[in-house]
Amino acid sequence: MNVWHIARKDLHIFLKDRGSVVLLFLMPLLFIAVLSGALTGIGAEDEGDDRLPLPVVNLDGGTAAQTLLDAIDRAGGLRAEPVDEDEAMALLDMGDIQRALFIPTHFTADFEAGRQVTLRLVSHPDANTEETEAVRLVIDGAAGDMALERQLVASLEQMGQMQADNPQSQQAFSTEQVVAQARSQFEHSRTQPLVTLVERMPGQTAADREQMEGVERFAVPGLAVLFVFLNAQTVARSIYDEKKVGSFRRLLAAPLSKTTLLLGKMLPTFLMGLAQIAVIFAFGIFGLRLLGLAPMTLGHSPLAVILVALLVALCSSGVGILIAAIARTENQISGLSSLLLWGMGVLGGGIVPLFLLERFLGPLPMVVPHYWAIRAFNDLLIRGQGLSDVLPEMGALLGFTVLFFAIGLWRFEYD
Repeated sequence: MNVWHIARKDLHIFLKDRGSVVLLFLMPLLFIAVLSGALTGIGAEDEGDDRLPLPVVNLDGGTAAQTLLDAIDRAGGLRAEPVDEDEAMALLDMGDIQRALFIPTHFTADFEAGRQVTLRLVSHPDANTEETEAVRLVIDGAAGDMALERQLVASLEQMGQMQADNPQSQQAFSTEQVVAQARSQFEHSRTQPLVTLVERMPGQTAADREQMEGVERFAVPGLAVLFVFLNAQTVARSIYDEKKVGSFRRLLAAPLSKTTLLLGKMLPTFLMGLAQIAVIFAFGIFGLRLLGLAPMTLGHSPLAVILVALLVALCSSGVGILIAAIARTENQISGLSSLLLWGMGVLGGGIVPLFLLERFLGPLPMVVPHYWAIRAFNDLLIRGQGLSDVLPEMGALLGFTVLFFAIGLWRFEYD
């Protein structure tokens, strides 16, 4: 008798229990489908247009008015929304809108002619003064840029006219060429500004900034790790059942070492964990696409994915030995397994994505192996990193595995 004989017997017993097979393979897929849809809703809400709406009454309709509205939209923070004059006044009177911008008639004609024009920002008496001031600054900035451009172009046109009136002066470029070049530079400054501003929240990482793109994919690694570790209960229950019927004592009397015996009890859970990861990842690649969600990929380092999967399955088996060594009764196994495995799974990011969990719990999730396993899978499968990038996570998983095995073997009772 060897390790494989013991494992084959346990696998045969497990596969006869159809309920356990459903729990092992189908339940994770159901969780992924539900949680991925929920995360997609979060991502969509996060990606929504959160700019402050600015009702605009455009009484001009000319090119300069449209240029002003485009500049306001480009400035960020405000979203120009066209509205009729009568409707705007009625909404202001009822307090349904806080403020509205009025662009007067002949705005384009007066602006192009260099005549002074006046924009009106009408606010409700109860409007937030800070928001109103922010709106005014954005409008002033957009209008000021337009005025500066118009004044510079007018100056160039005037200089060109002065040179044209003086036949003795030499002009390398025509007025039309100079004005066209100036307008080209203004347009270039809008699309590729010399100075840009990037907003970042304190503590926000580069990974956080990309998190909402295909956020549903984060459910796949998290739930894969969660359910693989839930299999640790299978090891503990198998050993308990063997002890209960007395077959464990007969195994001890067989010509094999105690280490071989425990390895034989662990091997089925290890193999089932690997099969579980393969099925869940296949669903993440193909199933999510069929559901209309962003599919997962295997990243750029399949070897690293395989190595992490091996460590996750091995660590799960180590937790099973630990539970079998600590629990003494069937109720203790069930209670300890539920508390330990679900607790570690939730704390380690099995249900709530890590980038959300860390905002509230900080470094606390690092105390469980689930955190390191999920982080490694996220880096490989979602962020496209390589083996060298996840070596710290793999080292942490290996450390947890050794710790669980050491405590389990130390406290294990063979009687």
